[in-house]
Amino acid sequence: MAYPWHLYLMGTIYIIGGILHFIKPKVYLRIMPQYLPFHKPLVLLSGLAEIILGFGLFFKVTKDFSIYGIIAMLAVFLLVHFYMLSSEKASAGFPKWVLLLRLPLQFALMYWAFIYLKV
Repeated sequence: MAYPWHLYLMGTIYIIGGILHFIKPKVYLRIMPQYLPFHKPLVLLSGLAEIILGFGLFFKVTKDFSIYGIIAMLAVFLLVHFYMLSSEKASAGFPKWVLLLRLPLQFALMYWAFIYLKV
């Protein structure tokens, strides 16, 4: 059974996002909460997780595991979004309204992943 094209789109988005952690780590390092240790390894690890989970969506045997992993990863990433709201420096120059919109977007992305458990 072939998956819908938008599942492949989601996988591709996560793969590209993960690769960007390696190409532009400074972007991600700027938004890492100060209370977390080992910023650079965490940025690289989260990028690797995005790549692996993105590829995992393409295969029947790993699809559901990847979906649960993506939902968990997005939940953890909420820490970054709340941290970015905490101060001007942490906001990385984004307007408050953009940062506030990112919160419901995280839940929309979680739902987008969740709907593929039935496919």
